[in-house]
Amino acid sequence: MADTSMDAPRGVFTIGTRGLLIVAALAAVLFVAALAGARYGALLLIGLGFGIALEGLRFGFAGPWRAMILRRDPAGLLAQLVAIALVALAAFPLLASNGEELFGAHAPIGVAMIGGAFVFGAAMQLVMGCGSGTLVNAGSGNVVGAVALPFFALGSFAGAYNLDWWISLGTAPVVVLSGTSGLLATLAGLAAVAALVLWLAPAQARRVPRRLWIAAVAIAGLAILNLVVSGQPWGIVYGLGLWAAKGAQAMGGDLSGSAFWSAPANAERLEQSILTDVTSLTNIGLIGGAFLVSVWRGGLAAKLPRLSPLAWTATVVAGFLLGYSSRLAFGCNVGAFFSGISTGSLHGWAWFAAAFVGAWWGVKLRPKLGLEV
Repeated sequence: MADTSMDAPRGVFTIGTRGLLIVAALAAVLFVAALAGARYGALLLIGLGFGIALEGLRFGFAGPWRAMILRRDPAGLLAQLVAIALVALAAFPLLASNGEELFGAHAPIGVAMIGGAFVFGAAMQLVMGCGSGTLVNAGSGNVVGAVALPFFALGSFAGAYNLDWWISLGTAPVVVLSGTSGLLATLAGLAAVAALVLWLAPAQARRVPRRLWIAAVAIAGLAILNLVVSGQPWGIVYGLGLWAAKGAQAMGGDLSGSAFWSAPANAERLEQSILTDVTSLTNIGLIGGAFLVSVWRGGLAAKLPRLSPLAWTATVVAGFLLGYSSRLAFGCNVGAFFSGISTGSLHGWAWFAAAFVGAWWGVKLRPKLGLEV
């Protein structure tokens, strides 16, 4: 009989560790609920769900775009389109019937918006993570993600600080698709992109793994819950910029020179706890959810990649550009592409086109900057 004396303690330890992880996550949710209110505890729980789904089911945005660009593998992108469609099916009627309580991710198309989306698309390929992807990577112990995240926050803060100047370069009126006709147009647009992606893909690459279908449904469900509970669509960028703005203020920085940060709503946010900020809570939950999954699987992926000084410099710069450009573009893959399209904003479609072209260039830049290891 094989000696199992060494295996039993390991199994007990694993079960105990996983139990502690669950208890710690629930305790954090209850703590926020007790301190700030049940609504905010629910938002942290939704954020944890996002992190668990994204990391646990390996669902993302930057990686699938890269796969489509390099190998014409459409699986991840198709799952994204399905998730957006599912959210749109719920969001359009919800917004129509609750116009005073719920708000869509609506923004104008403009020079800075298109340029920002292009730069964001390139930068996310350099760090292999968009807004949600950078949070997930940092939470799961990915060193590149952990390095890029604080610079993402600084970039978001800086982009918001200068946002009015960029907007002055020219923007069109906000265009929102609404009602049954708007929903049908959105679904038709998503179907057309899906058809194009399938047409471009080789026949043997057209199968979508089951986990991605599950992830699409899970992410869509969580996004709908986020809209109902918070009153606004899922977003990433504002929360990161707020963290950096709070840090600047704590160090004595004067933010009154920024039209964005001195606006009444944002000035009020700066004075309040991040535990009452919708986007901050889901961002924190997202990091925590990815951490939970990584530890559950046996440990963080904290191995330091062998990158050159040029590659690390590129990571820092790209991290900053992710934040700065996404603020100019009125969101990242989540706030602009996912939430913008699913709530009827035309700028979500423009963002998608510009960011995808940027991603193509970012993929080409990676080896030149020593980021392919």
